[in-house]
Amino acid sequence: MANGQWYPPEWPDRIRALAAGTLTPVTPKRAATVMLLKDTGTGPVVHMLRRRASMAFAGGAYAYPGGGVDPRDDDRDIGWAGPTRAWWARRLGVDETGAQAIVCAAVRETYEEAGVLLAGPTPGSVVGDTTGADWEADRAALVARELSFAEFLDRRGLVLRSDLLGAWARWITPEFEDRRYDTWFFVAALPEGQRTRNASTEADRTVWMSPAEAAAGYDKGELLMMPPTVATLRALTAYGTAAEALAAAPGRDLAPVLARARLDDDGIVLSWPGHDEFTKHVPTTATATDPTGGSSA
Repeated sequence: MANGQWYPPEWPDRIRALAAGTLTPVTPKRAATVMLLKDTGTGPVVHMLRRRASMAFAGGAYAYPGGGVDPRDDDRDIGWAGPTRAWWARRLGVDETGAQAIVCAAVRETYEEAGVLLAGPTPGSVVGDTTGADWEADRAALVARELSFAEFLDRRGLVLRSDLLGAWARWITPEFEDRRYDTWFFVAALPEGQRTRNASTEADRTVWMSPAEAAAGYDKGELLMMPPTVATLRALTAYGTAAEALAAAPGRDLAPVLARARLDDDGIVLSWPGHDEFTKHVPTTATATDPTGGSSA
């Protein structure tokens, strides 16, 4: 394996079925993920978690905290700081209720999986320590979906700090995958006074790594990742501080990236528009145990 590109062995068969018209694409679910950054003396590092090998989707792959949108957060009146919902709707390419739910998902998932909360009692503040038993009880209720994030904010008297987020990219899971997500990637800086922890039942390891170090681990085949993770890591290497990355976010292109697959005489060509490094050629002779047919994976 020349790198750590995540590539499920069932993809070739599913791609052929899609081309033959025998596979109906699943409608992607909206999701959000957050690249949480903190500064060091030599540049920012990003918080990543390794998904448990037992996970049905991308088991063993390194990713950022993230997950699906909760429709209960779409139209409830909540404390909100930063750009308006209308601004976020334009930025994310959705309506205002959808924008609120996506931003809520980004903040909620960061709290659920990393213990970091981008909210405060006032529009200009952020909570400090969130490790107490009462905070943990609320976090567990959020994870179990017994409590919506909007209800959590209301109960705590908190204001969501949308100004601490920057929308970075949007990727949609390929049509031939049976678990599909329309995912918005955000960037944020670790608030002063807060610490990350592995609060996710879906991860067996969490790390802080520089984007360049993480991308190098992928290139060497030491770290397994999906294309969106690698692409966003490479983009982050251009910035010397978390603040620089956040300042660059409004200028980022949020046109969705969706993989394309086509059949030719030699097999399957899988590509992600605008990201040539992920193009894969799967020969017709490839087997389920060697989906690359011996080529780089």
